[in-house]
Amino acid sequence: MSATQPTSTEALRRPQSARADLKESILASDLTIEGKIEGSGHVRIAGSFKGDVNVQGNLTIEAGARVTGQVRASTVIVAGELHGNIEGAARVEIQETGILVGDVKAGSLTVSAGSRMRGQVEFGWAEKSVSSLVTAKVDVAAS
Repeated sequence: MSATQPTSTEALRRPQSARADLKESILASDLTIEGKIEGSGHVRIAGSFKGDVNVQGNLTIEAGARVTGQVRASTVIVAGELHGNIEGAARVEIQETGILVGDVKAGSLTVSAGSRMRGQVEFGWAEKSVSSLVTAKVDVAAS
C-alpha cells in the first residue's frame, strides 16, 4: 500500500493548529441550522448557521456559507459571510471570498485581496499586555 500525498486543496482545508488531535464537525452546504455550537474540536460550516459559536478549536466558514452570531475560537477562517463579532481568537484570516460585518479582537489578522469587512479591529493584543493594542476602524474593500 502506498500513501498518497494530499493535493494542495486538501492541505489548505485542514485546520492548521497545534491541536490537530481534535475532531472536526461539518455543517454541510445544504443545511440551515439555528442554535448554539459549544465544545472542543474544529468546526467547518459550509451551510447556513444562525447562533453563537464558542469552540476550543478552529472555525472555518467556507465560501458560500453564512454565519450570523458571535464567534469565539482559536483560529477563525472566513471564506464565506460572517455577520457578528469575533472575540479572543489567536488568529483570524479573511480570505478573498470572505465578508465580515462585525468587530474583531485577535492576536493576528490576515486580510486577503478581494475580501470585504465592515467593523472595528483590534489585533496584536494580549489580555496581559494592553499597551501593545492596535485599534483601527475598518470600512474598506481590499483590492
